[in-house]
Amino acid sequence: MSSDFEAYEQDFGTLTAEITNKIGRIPKLGGEEKTQLVLNVDKQLEEVRELMEQMDLEVRELPIQIRGMYQSRLKSYKGEMEKLEKDFKRSRIAYSDEVRNELLGEDAGSSESQRAHLLDNTEKLERSSRRLDAGYQIAVETEQVGQEILANLHTDREKIQRSRDRLRETDANLGKSSRILTSMLRRIIQNRVLVFVLGAIILITIILAIYFNVRGH
Repeated sequence: MSSDFEAYEQDFGTLTAEITNKIGRIPKLGGEEKTQLVLNVDKQLEEVRELMEQMDLEVRELPIQIRGMYQSRLKSYKGEMEKLEKDFKRSRIAYSDEVRNELLGEDAGSSESQRAHLLDNTEKLERSSRRLDAGYQIAVETEQVGQEILANLHTDREKIQRSRDRLRETDANLGKSSRILTSMLRRIIQNRVLVFVLGAIILITIILAIYFNVRGH
């Protein structure tokens, strides 16, 4: 699993380096060339988003013992991604203002006003995105806590099961001992009855012998 994550890291580094270079070139270009570069960067950013989704899935599958380390790395990559998107949005805004100036002949003040308005909207979107990311992080942490609780419950269940098995074994031994004691008690009673019967027979024999002896005289 960790090897897959590291492979995704290499792809992430390559893509972000290319995107950073292209974002820096956008303000220096014009016309169709700039349009094509903007579309190309937008497509590559989408690839990075998909890549980060894969990285997130890989982190979720990692053992709890090492998951925290990879989550920290993923968090830093998300920070880089946010910065790239912010830089790209600013490049697109600059590009759009330039086109409006060329086609509509707007004055510099109007262009700056629109630019400020767009930047304000961008900041609002970024704040919303950060709140969503924070909510997502809380959900991930909650899932981790749930997994740890489930693991602890599973361990406790195994302990309880072992205790039940020992109790069953003890109960079986007690039952066996009870049967042995019952058998011994039965034999003792039988022996005592036998001794009593033999004693009675001997006593009757002695009495009869005395009786017939006296009667013979």
